[in-house]
Amino acid sequence: MQRIVVLGGGESGVGSAVLAKIKGYDVFLSDNGTIKPEARKTLEKYEIPYEEGGHTQEKILNAWQIVKSPGIPENAPLIVQAREKGIPVISEIEFAGRYDKAKKICITGSNGKTTTTSLIYFMLKNAGLNVGLAGNIGQSYAFQVATENYDYYVLELSSFQLDGMYDFKADIAILLNITPDHLDRYDFNMQNYVNAKFRITRNMDKEDCFIFCADDPITTEELEKIVLKVKMLPISQEKKVKEGACIQEDQLCVRYREDEYFMYLKELSLAGKHNIYNSMAAAIAGKVLKIENRFIRDSLMTFKGVEHRMEEVMSIKNVLYINDSKATNVNSSWYALESVKTPVVWIAGGKDKGNDYEPLYELVKEKVRAMICLGVHNEKLHECFGDKVETIVDVLSAKDAVQKASELARPGDTVLLSPACASFDLFKSYEDRGRQFKAAVRELQISDSGIL
Repeated sequence: MQRIVVLGGGESGVGSAVLAKIKGYDVFLSDNGTIKPEARKTLEKYEIPYEEGGHTQEKILNAWQIVKSPGIPENAPLIVQAREKGIPVISEIEFAGRYDKAKKICITGSNGKTTTTSLIYFMLKNAGLNVGLAGNIGQSYAFQVATENYDYYVLELSSFQLDGMYDFKADIAILLNITPDHLDRYDFNMQNYVNAKFRITRNMDKEDCFIFCADDPITTEELEKIVLKVKMLPISQEKKVKEGACIQEDQLCVRYREDEYFMYLKELSLAGKHNIYNSMAAAIAGKVLKIENRFIRDSLMTFKGVEHRMEEVMSIKNVLYINDSKATNVNSSWYALESVKTPVVWIAGGKDKGNDYEPLYELVKEKVRAMICLGVHNEKLHECFGDKVETIVDVLSAKDAVQKASELARPGDTVLLSPACASFDLFKSYEDRGRQFKAAVRELQISDSGIL
Protein backbone atom coordinates (compact mmCIF):
# COMPACT_ATOMS: atom_id res chain seq x y z
CA MET A 1 0.00 0.00 0.00
CA GLN A 2 1.44 3.39 -1.00
CA ARG A 3 2.17 5.74 1.91
CA ILE A 4 1.03 9.37 1.91
CA VAL A 5 2.24 11.70 4.64
CA VAL A 6 0.33 14.92 5.24
CA LEU A 7 2.24 17.78 6.84
CA GLY A 8 0.03 20.22 8.76
CA GLY A 9 -3.10 19.46 10.76
CA GLY A 10 -5.23 22.44 9.79
CA GLU A 11 -8.24 22.54 7.44
CA SER A 12 -6.16 21.71 4.36
CA GLY A 13 -4.11 18.91 5.97
CA VAL A 14 -6.99 17.11 7.65
CA GLY A 15 -9.01 17.24 4.42
CA SER A 16 -6.09 15.78 2.47
CA ALA A 17 -5.66 12.99 5.04
CA VAL A 18 -9.35 12.07 4.85
CA LEU A 19 -9.26 11.94 1.03
CA ALA A 20 -6.09 9.83 1.10
CA LYS A 21 -7.69 7.42 3.57
CA ILE A 22 -10.87 7.10 1.49
CA LYS A 23 -8.77 6.41 -1.62
CA GLY A 24 -7.04 3.52 0.12
CA TYR A 25 -3.61 4.95 0.96
CA ASP A 26 -1.56 4.26 4.07
CA VAL A 27 -1.88 7.74 5.65
CA PHE A 28 0.01 9.54 8.40
CA LEU A 29 -0.45 13.18 9.45
CA SER A 30 2.22 15.19 11.26
CA ASP A 31 1.88 18.70 12.75
CA ASN A 32 4.69 20.67 14.36
CA GLY A 33 2.18 22.54 16.52
CA THR A 34 -1.05 21.67 18.30
CA ILE A 35 -3.96 20.13 16.39
CA LYS A 36 -7.35 21.62 17.23
CA PRO A 37 -9.84 19.33 19.03
CA GLU A 38 -12.27 19.35 16.10
CA ALA A 39 -9.52 18.31 13.68
CA ARG A 40 -8.38 15.58 16.10
CA LYS A 41 -11.95 14.26 16.26
CA THR A 42 -12.08 14.04 12.42
CA LEU A 43 -8.76 12.19 12.24
CA GLU A 44 -9.91 9.71 14.87
CA LYS A 45 -13.26 9.22 13.14
CA TYR A 46 -11.46 8.18 9.95
CA GLU A 47 -8.85 6.17 11.92
CA ILE A 48 -5.94 8.24 10.63
CA PRO A 49 -2.76 8.03 12.74
CA TYR A 50 -1.22 11.40 13.55
CA GLU A 51 1.34 13.21 15.68
CA GLU A 52 1.50 16.78 16.99
CA GLY A 53 4.06 18.96 18.73
CA GLY A 54 6.89 17.94 16.38
CA HIS A 55 7.82 15.87 13.32
CA THR A 56 9.26 12.34 13.49
CA GLN A 57 11.55 12.14 10.48
CA GLU A 58 11.49 8.34 10.16
CA LYS A 59 7.69 8.37 9.90
CA ILE A 60 7.75 11.09 7.24
CA LEU A 61 10.73 10.45 5.00
CA ASN A 62 9.47 6.95 4.12
CA ALA A 63 6.52 8.47 2.22
CA TRP A 64 5.59 7.74 -1.39
CA GLN A 65 4.26 11.31 -1.57
CA ILE A 66 3.95 14.22 0.84
CA VAL A 67 0.97 16.59 0.83
CA LYS A 68 2.14 19.88 2.34
CA SER A 69 -0.13 22.47 3.92
CA PRO A 70 0.30 25.91 2.29
CA GLY A 71 1.60 27.55 5.47
CA ILE A 72 4.78 25.43 5.42
CA PRO A 73 7.51 27.19 3.39
CA GLU A 74 9.40 25.41 0.60
CA ASN A 75 12.69 25.89 2.42
CA ALA A 76 11.54 24.15 5.62
CA PRO A 77 14.28 21.57 6.48
CA LEU A 78 11.90 18.60 6.27
CA ILE A 79 10.68 19.66 2.81
CA VAL A 80 14.26 20.10 1.59
CA GLN A 81 15.18 16.64 2.92
CA ALA A 82 12.12 15.05 1.28
CA ARG A 83 12.97 16.54 -2.10
CA GLU A 84 16.61 15.44 -1.75
CA LYS A 85 15.31 11.87 -1.24
CA GLY A 86 13.17 12.23 -4.38
CA ILE A 87 9.83 12.24 -2.53
CA PRO A 88 7.28 14.36 -4.44
CA VAL A 89 5.85 17.21 -2.33
CA ILE A 90 2.48 18.48 -3.55
CA SER A 91 -0.34 20.75 -2.39
CA GLU A 92 -3.83 19.79 -1.26
CA ILE A 93 -5.15 21.32 -4.50
CA GLU A 94 -2.94 19.10 -6.64
CA PHE A 95 -3.87 16.00 -4.64
CA ALA A 96 -7.63 16.62 -4.57
CA GLY A 97 -7.71 17.63 -8.24
CA ARG A 98 -6.68 14.10 -9.20
CA TYR A 99 -10.01 12.77 -7.91
CA ASP A 100 -12.27 15.63 -9.00
CA LYS A 101 -14.12 15.58 -12.32
CA ALA A 102 -16.05 18.81 -11.61
CA LYS A 103 -15.63 21.95 -13.69
CA LYS A 104 -13.19 24.23 -11.84
CA ILE A 105 -13.30 28.03 -11.73
CA CYS A 106 -10.04 29.11 -10.08
CA ILE A 107 -9.27 32.60 -8.83
CA THR A 108 -5.98 34.13 -7.74
CA GLY A 109 -4.48 37.60 -7.36
CA SER A 110 -2.73 39.70 -4.75
CA ASN A 111 -6.03 41.42 -3.92
CA GLY A 112 -9.73 40.77 -4.40
CA LYS A 113 -9.64 36.99 -4.75
CA THR A 114 -11.83 36.21 -1.72
CA THR A 115 -14.48 38.73 -2.80
CA THR A 116 -14.46 37.50 -6.42
CA THR A 117 -14.51 33.84 -5.40
CA SER A 118 -17.42 34.44 -3.02
CA LEU A 119 -19.31 36.47 -5.64
CA ILE A 120 -18.94 33.78 -8.32
CA TYR A 121 -20.02 31.09 -5.87
CA PHE A 122 -23.04 33.25 -4.91
CA MET A 123 -23.91 33.67 -8.60
CA LEU A 124 -23.64 29.95 -9.38
CA LYS A 125 -25.79 29.09 -6.37
CA ASN A 126 -28.37 31.66 -7.49
CA ALA A 127 -28.42 30.01 -10.92
CA GLY A 128 -29.21 26.65 -9.28
CA LEU A 129 -25.92 24.92 -10.04
CA ASN A 130 -24.52 22.14 -7.86
CA VAL A 131 -21.40 23.99 -6.69
CA GLY A 132 -18.76 23.81 -3.95
CA LEU A 133 -16.62 26.62 -2.52
CA ALA A 134 -13.05 25.79 -1.48
CA GLY A 135 -9.34 26.50 -1.70
CA ASN A 136 -8.19 29.38 0.46
CA ILE A 137 -11.77 29.83 1.65
CA GLY A 138 -14.45 27.64 3.21
CA GLN A 139 -14.10 23.93 3.88
CA SER A 140 -11.11 21.96 2.61
CA TYR A 141 -11.27 21.16 -1.12
CA ALA A 142 -9.88 17.67 -0.50
CA PHE A 143 -12.45 16.98 2.22
CA GLN A 144 -15.27 18.04 -0.11
CA VAL A 145 -13.91 15.89 -2.95
CA ALA A 146 -13.87 12.99 -0.47
CA THR A 147 -17.39 13.52 0.88
CA GLU A 148 -19.42 15.50 -1.71
CA ASN A 149 -20.27 15.20 -5.40
CA TYR A 150 -20.33 18.67 -6.95
CA ASP A 151 -20.55 19.54 -10.65
CA TYR A 152 -18.61 22.79 -10.18
CA TYR A 153 -16.01 24.13 -7.76
CA VAL A 154 -15.12 27.76 -7.24
CA LEU A 155 -11.58 27.73 -5.83
CA GLU A 156 -9.68 30.64 -4.32
CA LEU A 157 -5.98 29.84 -4.76
CA SER A 158 -3.10 31.56 -2.98
CA SER A 159 0.41 31.60 -4.39
CA PHE A 160 1.40 29.06 -1.71
CA GLN A 161 -1.27 26.63 -2.95
CA LEU A 162 -0.26 27.19 -6.57
CA ASP A 163 3.39 26.44 -5.74
CA GLY A 164 2.54 22.78 -5.13
CA MET A 165 0.40 22.38 -8.27
CA TYR A 166 1.74 20.32 -11.19
CA ASP A 167 -0.95 18.39 -13.11
CA PHE A 168 -3.99 20.28 -11.80
CA LYS A 169 -5.95 22.18 -14.46
CA ALA A 170 -8.47 25.00 -14.19
CA ASP A 171 -11.33 25.20 -16.70
CA ILE A 172 -11.66 28.93 -16.05
CA ALA A 173 -8.66 30.70 -14.48
CA ILE A 174 -8.95 34.25 -13.16
CA LEU A 175 -5.88 36.37 -12.35
CA LEU A 176 -7.09 39.65 -10.84
CA ASN A 177 -3.80 41.48 -10.30
CA ILE A 178 -0.22 41.05 -9.15
CA THR A 179 1.34 43.44 -6.65
CA PRO A 180 4.25 42.84 -4.24
CA ASP A 181 3.13 40.46 -1.48
CA HIS A 182 4.61 37.54 0.48
CA LEU A 183 8.05 38.48 -0.84
CA ASP A 184 9.55 37.03 2.34
CA ARG A 185 8.45 33.59 1.02
CA TYR A 186 9.92 34.27 -2.45
CA ASP A 187 13.51 35.28 -1.58
CA PHE A 188 12.42 38.92 -1.91
CA ASN A 189 12.37 38.33 -5.68
CA MET A 190 9.26 39.68 -7.38
CA GLN A 191 9.66 37.44 -10.43
CA ASN A 192 9.43 34.34 -8.21
CA TYR A 193 6.09 35.62 -6.90
CA VAL A 194 4.85 36.44 -10.44
CA ASN A 195 5.82 32.92 -11.56
CA ALA A 196 3.81 31.45 -8.68
CA LYS A 197 0.68 33.41 -9.64
CA PHE A 198 0.94 32.36 -13.29
CA ARG A 199 0.96 28.69 -12.29
CA ILE A 200 -2.84 29.04 -12.31
CA THR A 201 -2.62 28.74 -16.12
CA ARG A 202 -0.70 25.43 -16.04
CA ASN A 203 -2.03 22.68 -18.31
CA MET A 204 -4.83 24.87 -19.73
CA ASP A 205 -5.83 24.30 -23.35
CA LYS A 206 -7.75 26.11 -26.09
CA GLU A 207 -11.09 24.94 -24.67
CA ASP A 208 -10.34 26.76 -21.39
CA CYS A 209 -10.65 30.47 -20.55
CA PHE A 210 -8.18 32.83 -18.88
CA ILE A 211 -9.69 36.01 -17.40
CA PHE A 212 -7.09 38.63 -16.52
CA CYS A 213 -6.82 42.36 -15.78
CA ALA A 214 -5.53 44.21 -18.84
CA ASP A 215 -4.91 47.29 -16.65
CA ASP A 216 -2.41 45.48 -14.43
CA PRO A 217 1.10 46.23 -15.76
CA ILE A 218 2.84 43.25 -14.14
CA THR A 219 0.27 40.81 -15.58
CA THR A 220 0.39 42.27 -19.09
CA GLU A 221 4.19 42.41 -19.11
CA GLU A 222 4.37 38.74 -18.14
CA LEU A 223 1.84 37.79 -20.81
CA GLU A 224 4.13 39.29 -23.45
CA LYS A 225 6.84 36.82 -22.42
CA ILE A 226 4.81 33.61 -22.53
CA VAL A 227 2.53 31.73 -24.90
CA LEU A 228 -0.82 30.48 -23.64
CA LYS A 229 -3.15 28.30 -25.70
CA VAL A 230 -6.24 29.37 -23.74
CA LYS A 231 -9.01 31.73 -24.78
CA MET A 232 -7.96 35.14 -23.39
CA LEU A 233 -10.66 37.31 -21.80
CA PRO A 234 -9.33 40.67 -20.54
CA ILE A 235 -11.14 42.95 -18.09
CA SER A 236 -10.41 46.68 -18.17
CA GLN A 237 -11.62 50.00 -16.81
CA GLU A 238 -9.25 51.90 -19.09
CA LYS A 239 -9.88 50.53 -22.57
CA LYS A 240 -12.47 48.78 -24.71
CA VAL A 241 -12.17 45.03 -25.25
CA LYS A 242 -13.55 42.84 -28.04
CA GLU A 243 -14.25 39.97 -25.67
CA GLY A 244 -14.16 40.22 -21.89
CA ALA A 245 -15.47 43.09 -19.75
CA CYS A 246 -14.95 46.85 -19.85
CA ILE A 247 -16.66 50.15 -19.07
CA GLN A 248 -18.70 52.09 -21.63
CA GLU A 249 -19.67 55.48 -20.24
CA ASP A 250 -21.40 54.62 -16.93
CA GLN A 251 -22.08 50.97 -17.72
CA LEU A 252 -20.35 47.64 -17.26
CA CYS A 253 -20.15 45.93 -20.65
CA VAL A 254 -19.59 42.17 -20.84
CA ARG A 255 -18.85 40.51 -24.19
CA TYR A 256 -18.43 36.79 -24.82
CA ARG A 257 -18.58 35.28 -28.30
CA GLU A 258 -21.64 36.87 -29.93
CA ASP A 259 -23.29 37.81 -26.65
CA GLU A 260 -23.21 41.30 -25.09
CA TYR A 261 -24.56 42.41 -21.73
CA PHE A 262 -24.77 45.86 -20.11
CA MET A 263 -25.37 46.92 -16.51
CA TYR A 264 -25.14 50.37 -14.89
CA LEU A 265 -22.18 50.71 -12.52
CA LYS A 266 -24.42 52.35 -9.92
CA GLU A 267 -26.42 49.08 -9.74
CA LEU A 268 -23.41 47.06 -8.51
CA SER A 269 -23.70 46.19 -4.83
CA LEU A 270 -19.93 46.43 -4.24
CA ALA A 271 -18.53 49.96 -4.13
CA GLY A 272 -15.04 51.12 -5.11
CA LYS A 273 -12.84 50.90 -8.19
CA HIS A 274 -11.30 47.58 -7.06
CA ASN A 275 -14.75 46.02 -6.75
CA ILE A 276 -15.61 46.95 -10.33
CA TYR A 277 -12.78 44.63 -11.40
CA ASN A 278 -14.13 41.89 -9.10
CA SER A 279 -17.64 42.31 -10.55
CA MET A 280 -16.25 42.27 -14.10
CA ALA A 281 -14.40 39.01 -13.49
CA ALA A 282 -17.49 37.40 -12.00
CA ALA A 283 -19.73 38.61 -14.85
CA ILE A 284 -17.50 37.29 -17.63
CA ALA A 285 -17.09 33.97 -15.79
CA GLY A 286 -20.89 33.80 -15.65
CA LYS A 287 -21.15 34.33 -19.41
CA VAL A 288 -18.55 31.60 -20.09
CA LEU A 289 -20.61 29.24 -17.92
CA LYS A 290 -23.77 30.18 -19.88
CA ILE A 291 -25.53 31.58 -16.81
CA GLU A 292 -28.59 33.61 -17.73
CA ASN A 293 -28.26 37.40 -17.61
CA ARG A 294 -30.95 37.69 -14.95
CA PHE A 295 -28.90 35.59 -12.51
CA ILE A 296 -25.71 37.54 -13.27
CA ARG A 297 -27.51 40.84 -12.77
CA ASP A 298 -29.28 39.79 -9.58
CA SER A 299 -26.04 38.45 -8.09
CA LEU A 300 -24.04 41.60 -8.88
CA MET A 301 -26.83 43.73 -7.39
CA THR A 302 -27.41 41.79 -4.16
CA PHE A 303 -24.04 40.31 -3.09
CA LYS A 304 -23.15 41.63 0.36
CA GLY A 305 -19.36 41.28 0.34
CA VAL A 306 -17.13 39.25 2.64
CA GLU A 307 -16.20 39.60 6.28
CA HIS A 308 -13.03 41.66 6.97
CA ARG A 309 -13.03 43.29 3.53
CA MET A 310 -14.20 46.94 3.74
CA GLU A 311 -16.83 45.74 6.20
CA GLU A 312 -18.77 48.63 7.74
CA VAL A 313 -19.03 47.80 11.44
CA MET A 314 -21.08 50.72 12.75
CA SER A 315 -21.21 54.47 13.12
CA ILE A 316 -20.62 55.98 16.58
CA LYS A 317 -21.02 59.73 17.16
CA ASN A 318 -21.03 60.23 13.37
CA VAL A 319 -17.72 58.36 12.96
CA LEU A 320 -17.84 55.28 10.70
CA TYR A 321 -15.71 52.26 11.71
CA ILE A 322 -14.60 50.00 8.84
CA ASN A 323 -12.97 46.57 9.22
CA ASP A 324 -10.58 45.88 6.33
CA SER A 325 -8.38 43.46 8.27
CA LYS A 326 -8.01 41.31 5.14
CA ALA A 327 -5.84 44.08 3.65
CA THR A 328 -2.53 42.37 4.36
CA ASN A 329 -0.53 44.15 1.66
CA VAL A 330 0.12 47.71 0.46
CA ASN A 331 -1.97 47.51 -2.70
CA SER A 332 -5.02 46.33 -0.78
CA SER A 333 -4.73 49.25 1.65
CA TRP A 334 -4.32 51.60 -1.33
CA TYR A 335 -7.71 50.51 -2.66
CA ALA A 336 -9.26 50.88 0.79
CA LEU A 337 -7.94 54.42 1.28
CA GLU A 338 -8.87 55.33 -2.29
CA SER A 339 -12.49 54.26 -1.75
CA VAL A 340 -13.05 56.26 1.47
CA LYS A 341 -14.31 59.77 0.71
CA THR A 342 -13.99 61.31 4.21
CA PRO A 343 -10.96 62.16 6.39
CA VAL A 344 -9.44 58.95 7.80
CA VAL A 345 -8.03 57.77 11.10
CA TRP A 346 -5.97 54.89 9.75
CA ILE A 347 -5.10 51.80 11.82
CA ALA A 348 -2.18 50.01 10.15
CA GLY A 349 0.73 47.74 10.96
CA GLY A 350 1.58 44.17 11.89
CA LYS A 351 4.14 41.75 10.46
CA ASP A 352 5.84 43.48 7.54
CA LYS A 353 6.41 41.17 4.54
CA GLY A 354 9.00 43.38 2.83
CA ASN A 355 6.52 46.18 2.11
CA ASP A 356 7.24 49.22 -0.04
CA TYR A 357 4.87 51.89 1.30
CA GLU A 358 5.65 54.52 -1.33
CA PRO A 359 2.46 53.90 -3.40
CA LEU A 360 0.45 55.05 -0.33
CA TYR A 361 2.26 58.34 0.26
CA GLU A 362 0.06 60.69 -1.76
CA LEU A 363 -3.19 59.10 -0.59
CA VAL A 364 -2.08 59.23 3.03
CA LYS A 365 -1.07 62.90 2.76
CA GLU A 366 -4.43 63.68 1.15
CA LYS A 367 -6.77 61.64 3.38
CA VAL A 368 -5.24 60.50 6.67
CA ARG A 369 -5.74 62.80 9.66
CA ALA A 370 -4.11 60.46 12.19
CA MET A 371 -2.41 57.07 12.09
CA ILE A 372 -2.48 54.33 14.70
CA CYS A 373 0.25 51.69 14.43
CA LEU A 374 -1.05 48.32 15.62
CA GLY A 375 2.05 46.17 15.76
CA VAL A 376 5.07 45.06 17.73
CA HIS A 377 7.62 46.73 15.43
CA ASN A 378 6.34 50.05 14.03
CA GLU A 379 9.64 51.76 13.24
CA LYS A 380 9.23 51.43 9.46
CA LEU A 381 5.74 52.96 9.57
CA HIS A 382 7.03 55.93 11.56
CA GLU A 383 9.92 56.31 9.13
CA CYS A 384 7.67 56.21 6.06
CA PHE A 385 4.70 58.25 7.29
CA GLY A 386 6.13 60.46 10.04
CA ASP A 387 6.33 63.48 7.72
CA LYS A 388 2.97 62.77 6.04
CA VAL A 389 0.60 62.44 8.99
CA GLU A 390 0.24 64.97 11.79
CA THR A 391 -0.37 62.39 14.54
CA ILE A 392 1.08 58.86 14.78
CA VAL A 393 0.62 56.70 17.88
CA ASP A 394 1.52 53.09 18.77
CA VAL A 395 -0.78 50.51 20.37
CA LEU A 396 -0.53 46.78 21.10
CA SER A 397 -4.19 45.68 21.06
CA ALA A 398 -7.31 46.12 18.95
CA LYS A 399 -9.11 47.54 21.99
CA ASP A 400 -6.47 50.24 22.49
CA ALA A 401 -6.47 50.99 18.76
CA VAL A 402 -10.23 51.60 18.75
CA GLN A 403 -10.09 53.64 21.96
CA LYS A 404 -7.30 55.85 20.59
CA ALA A 405 -9.12 56.19 17.25
CA SER A 406 -12.29 57.38 19.00
CA GLU A 407 -10.24 60.08 20.74
CA LEU A 408 -8.57 61.25 17.52
CA ALA A 409 -11.56 61.06 15.14
CA ARG A 410 -13.88 63.99 14.50
CA PRO A 411 -17.55 63.81 13.46
CA GLY A 412 -17.72 62.87 9.77
CA ASP A 413 -14.42 60.92 9.84
CA THR A 414 -13.85 57.25 9.05
CA VAL A 415 -11.80 54.96 11.29
CA LEU A 416 -10.27 52.45 8.90
CA LEU A 417 -8.53 49.25 9.99
CA SER A 418 -6.55 48.42 6.84
CA PRO A 419 -3.21 47.11 8.11
CA ALA A 420 -1.18 46.56 4.90
CA CYS A 421 0.64 43.88 6.94
CA ALA A 422 0.18 40.30 8.10
CA SER A 423 -1.40 39.77 11.51
CA PHE A 424 0.92 37.24 13.11
CA ASP A 425 2.79 39.54 15.49
CA LEU A 426 -0.23 40.20 17.73
CA PHE A 427 -3.06 38.03 16.36
CA LYS A 428 -3.70 34.44 15.27
CA SER A 429 -4.89 35.54 11.81
CA TYR A 430 -6.39 38.47 9.95
CA GLU A 431 -9.81 37.07 10.93
CA ASP A 432 -8.84 37.18 14.61
CA ARG A 433 -7.59 40.76 14.16
CA GLY A 434 -10.82 41.81 12.41
CA ARG A 435 -13.07 40.17 14.99
CA GLN A 436 -11.17 41.75 17.90
CA PHE A 437 -11.51 45.11 16.15
CA LYS A 438 -15.26 44.66 15.71
CA ALA A 439 -15.67 43.56 19.32
CA ALA A 440 -13.79 46.65 20.47
CA VAL A 441 -16.02 48.89 18.33
CA ARG A 442 -19.16 47.29 19.81
CA GLU A 443 -17.72 47.75 23.30
CA LEU A 444 -17.02 51.40 22.50
CA GLN A 445 -20.61 51.85 21.35
CA ILE A 446 -21.93 50.37 24.60
CA SER A 447 -19.71 52.58 26.76
CA ASP A 448 -20.52 55.68 24.70
CA SER A 449 -24.25 55.01 25.04
CA GLY A 450 -23.90 54.83 28.81
CA ILE A 451 -24.91 51.17 29.04
CA LEU A 452 -22.74 49.31 31.58
